[in-house]
Amino acid sequence: MSDPLYVAFIWHQHQPLYKSRNSEEGVGQYRLPWVRLHGTKDYLDLVLLLEKYPKLHQTVNLVPSLILQLEDYAAGEAIDPYLALALTPEQQFQEKQKQFIIERFFDGYHRTLIDPHPRYAQLYQQKQEEGKTWCLENWTLQDYSDLLAWHNLAWIDPLFWEDPEIASWLERGKNFTLSDRQRIFSKQRQIIAKILPQHRLMQENGQLEITTTPYTHPILPLLADTNSGRVAKPEMELPDRRFQWSEDIPHHLKKAWDMYLERFGQAPRGLWPSEQSVSPEILPYIAKEGFKWIVSDEAVLGWSLKHFFHRDEVGNVLEPELLYRPYRLKTPHGDLAIVFRDHRLSDLIGFTYAGVEPKQAAADLIGHLESIHRTYKKQQTHPETASSQPWLVTIALDGENCWEYYQKDGLPFLEALYAGLSQEQHIKLVTVSEFLNKYPAKAEIPTADLHSGSWVDGSFTTWIGDRAKNKAWDLLTEARATLAKHPEATEANNPEAWEALYAAEGSDWFWWFGEGHSSSQDAIFDRLFREHLSAIYRALNEPVPPKLNQPIEEHAISKTDRQPEGFIHPVIDGIPDKQDWERAGRIEVGGSRGTMHQASLVQRIFYGFDHLNLYFRFDFTTGVTPGQDLPEELHLFWYYPGIKLPINIAPIEGIPDRSPVNHYFHHHLTVNLVSRSIWLEEVGTDFNWYARVCRGLMAFDRCLEIAIPWADLKVEPDYCLEIVAILATDGNFHSNLPDQRTISVIVP
Repeated sequence: MSDPLYVAFIWHQHQPLYKSRNSEEGVGQYRLPWVRLHGTKDYLDLVLLLEKYPKLHQTVNLVPSLILQLEDYAAGEAIDPYLALALTPEQQFQEKQKQFIIERFFDGYHRTLIDPHPRYAQLYQQKQEEGKTWCLENWTLQDYSDLLAWHNLAWIDPLFWEDPEIASWLERGKNFTLSDRQRIFSKQRQIIAKILPQHRLMQENGQLEITTTPYTHPILPLLADTNSGRVAKPEMELPDRRFQWSEDIPHHLKKAWDMYLERFGQAPRGLWPSEQSVSPEILPYIAKEGFKWIVSDEAVLGWSLKHFFHRDEVGNVLEPELLYRPYRLKTPHGDLAIVFRDHRLSDLIGFTYAGVEPKQAAADLIGHLESIHRTYKKQQTHPETASSQPWLVTIALDGENCWEYYQKDGLPFLEALYAGLSQEQHIKLVTVSEFLNKYPAKAEIPTADLHSGSWVDGSFTTWIGDRAKNKAWDLLTEARATLAKHPEATEANNPEAWEALYAAEGSDWFWWFGEGHSSSQDAIFDRLFREHLSAIYRALNEPVPPKLNQPIEEHAISKTDRQPEGFIHPVIDGIPDKQDWERAGRIEVGGSRGTMHQASLVQRIFYGFDHLNLYFRFDFTTGVTPGQDLPEELHLFWYYPGIKLPINIAPIEGIPDRSPVNHYFHHHLTVNLVSRSIWLEEVGTDFNWYARVCRGLMAFDRCLEIAIPWADLKVEPDYCLEIVAILATDGNFHSNLPDQRTISVIVP
């Protein structure tokens, strides 16, 4: 009988330091409520549910900056603007406070957090359909009170809905009082207070392994040297001032180690380097502190081995023996083991399964693991491919943000997944340390060969390299140099200066600056970063540079073109839901590029993907009718540059001889806007167009939305698509968009 397939789930729980350093605002002031809200929705329930399946062992990473804030809330020593309003009598609200409530108390994905609750959904629809001004003029004090209550109730995990008091609030649904809101907060505190004790208990019982992260979640390779950004991106534009403060690394590691020892009564073994970022320079510090293993991403392994991982049509790795094993890293302070996560399996949970029926999603993941085990078993039957130790599949991902998009915060999915895995004879869930204790790492990566990079494309471009990110690094470098000029300011006698430095070195601020990520709260992240830097100067009795009073960048919402910022899984209903498409790519076609484009029939195109589908949304000019002023057909054509596939010209009459419509294509999707039909064609080996099975979806109402399953296209992950859209009537060319370029998408 062959070994089972060992699987290590690692859930990463993290929030940045939201605590204000503005002393004038009082002790315990938090800028944002996300520690409190995620604390009631995402941390305790994950391990309580796992506890029901004792055969399943997992690893949970708790970041020190999160732990500190959870403890503040549990002790009643934290207050954030959202909580302050919830605990204020509604009769005392001024117009500015009412505006804030209308604007911010619907934060969250409405399909899962708001729509299931009738009263909350009613208030949300009033805001969406009537507008904020109407709400301000027409809402009663009871409306505000109910909204304050529901914003907090909706973030309580469904696992706790059987609590009699919570159940009574959910059943009543409306007419909440200040006393109710106070009791809801008390319930939040009770849940938060159980998080750390429950984790400790389950670790002591052997079902959990708890790991940690450098103190405030800094990118350690960039603390050692910002020039490490050029390892993966040699052309990267670096900050004007080079940050080289590797001496800060042991401080972050030591503080994390000591906090862990105090909370969990034993020494940690594993370290989740922030953003799975590693480099040769940081390894000695990690080993010297006493950590035994670390985790990173398959992209980092690929760069380190000079081997690009390929996948088959369903996404399974073609060289699994390289990915599914731990590696050994030698340092002057002893060996470190490193495991590399399967990026795609992790992303399926993080970004794709939320849009799939829960039991189907769980079965799909288990099916992938079963397939990997079959491959392992087959390789073991041949001496030339047999492995000397079993495989370990590492699935490591954010353990909090993804659940917001799942039904009931992921409860049905996780129950189906855990129930299925408990019945599996050939799949065994373990903690990373359990596996390493039994099967120590044998394969070695020479330390100098370890790639300097993160989980994001194996690079650091998410945190450094564009104008805004580099400006932030320059401000941090200047503040760090100022602290270095005060050798008398030690951590013992000036902790405020050092704590502010550690907070500013956290990765989260750089994540939100510049290109790549944005949210409605970018300005608050900008402000917090500058508050941390300003606190360093104040603690040293140095003048605060005036530039720290100015935002690092403008935070107006951009209406220009952008690339996709993450996975999406929109509901295909023809209704342009902002949240469904907020991370999609966008191309402004008409109405925003000058007078020559004012008459465009298409105003903008959204495009994106998850692991199941390729998605498009077309926003047409208001009032146009297909078959009259709008052509009745939309054709999508695309090819795969660099891939040898049969191609042919687009079968549309009257196509002008200009790029990109005169290119040769491999796939063709047609949407008839009048009949609401959709069909797919592909060029065969004889270079003719042939109909193919199409399980795509389309909906046309206030916009056109399309979902095309990757399975219908039968293309491999990491293929690049170049796409052009053509409007036509009865197969005759009308116009194309974008004007003079294609839309580029990479298959996930």
